[in-house]
Amino acid sequence: MKRSVMIWAVTAIVYLGVVIAGYSVYANMNPKTDEQTNHTEEEENMNHQHSHGNHVTNTASEVTPKVSYVNGVITIELKDKNNQVPELEVSHEKFMHFIVVSSDLKQYHHLHPGKKSDGIYQQKASLADNSYKAFVDIKPKGLQYSVAPIEFHVGETHHEHGDNNLFADTDFVKTINGQTVELISQPFAINKEMTLTFDMKGATPEPYLGALGHVVILDENGEKYIHVHPAADDQTVFKTQFDKPGIYKIWAEFKFEGQVNVYPFVIKVK
Repeated sequence: MKRSVMIWAVTAIVYLGVVIAGYSVYANMNPKTDEQTNHTEEEENMNHQHSHGNHVTNTASEVTPKVSYVNGVITIELKDKNNQVPELEVSHEKFMHFIVVSSDLKQYHHLHPGKKSDGIYQQKASLADNSYKAFVDIKPKGLQYSVAPIEFHVGETHHEHGDNNLFADTDFVKTINGQTVELISQPFAINKEMTLTFDMKGATPEPYLGALGHVVILDENGEKYIHVHPAADDQTVFKTQFDKPGIYKIWAEFKFEGQVNVYPFVIKVK
């Protein structure tokens, strides 16, 4: 009996040794590289980045903003496709960039409404009687979103958008609050990357909302919205593209000595 137990124990030990030795040989012949180890993690990170790359123009929106103006207060209500309140990510130092233009494209406001409650943002603003279009520029977390014009009216005076008699500028040098800026660009054409260079005439703008400047562009009907940031952190150079010919208005925002100047330019794209 003792001898059979001893034989069984020796056999078990030998078998275990063979298994361990075999696994060691397999591991040495098939080493797991760092690239293999990190592959899954990298894929997860890429998927995460892709799912949040949702601040895109001309795509189906999963968030619907509502805009109202009562007693000098603009109210924006946000709901997603499931009638829930979307979570917003910070974009250029703010949760919301709110652009308002009048029907004649003469009045322009770049505002940053504050959060009043879940899904409700408000901003005090003194708007003259007119028709306006608002552009709620946000970055909802994990949701597709496209900025679209939202029309609202102040007072009894209503004007049709597009009835604005815009003519392309012949002089692209503008002076606001004593600071001159010149827009330099090649002829404006469709379906071609356009470079907009703003000459500060020796001055250096201060950082404003995480950049050296901001450029907002609308077509003459106030329908096509383009919001452009500098192509580099240390340059006032912007790149954009137009997909339709026509008259467009540009508002270029630069900050000097603590004050934000807005430089308007009217261009014709052929």
